[in-house]
Amino acid sequence: MEPGNATPLDPLTKVALESLKDIAVPKPVSWLPQTWGWALIAVLLIAVVGAILVRSILMYHANAYRREALTLLDAIEERLKDPAQHDRALRDLAEVLKRTALGAWGRAEVATLSGAAWVSFLKTHGSGQEGHALDALLDDREYQSGASAGVLVTDDILAAARRWIRGHRVSA
Repeated sequence: MEPGNATPLDPLTKVALESLKDIAVPKPVSWLPQTWGWALIAVLLIAVVGAILVRSILMYHANAYRREALTLLDAIEERLKDPAQHDRALRDLAEVLKRTALGAWGRAEVATLSGAAWVSFLKTHGSGQEGHALDALLDDREYQSGASAGVLVTDDILAAARRWIRGHRVSA
């Protein structure tokens, strides 16, 4: 059959074809919550995530002095391995602990502490896991010469100092 010679449709078929309509497709489902409860949950969830994020950022900035002290402690650890620098490195370790406490509590509360009062302060505000390693260093040890100081186990002192820097509790 040639395209130009199509047979004419009978009138009944023609009326039936003209009355056909396209298939009705439903509207896409909305992603918006259908009730106010879901909207409230979404707002609360966003608020909680935002609060956690803000708190994390504030804690990161508030603990900058801890990260700096741990970096200084790493440098002191290297110097403690050299016998010529051992005594000076121990004094610097005591200084790092004092500077850390000054960064956390302020000059009025920490600056005047020394000897047994300083050791008591560290024990009071520490995590409780430091043991007695810091006692030997801080109870006037940093002011003694190498000959009269005796032998200190520097690994224990460094570990105790790290634990105190990481775990001391600062009251709000």
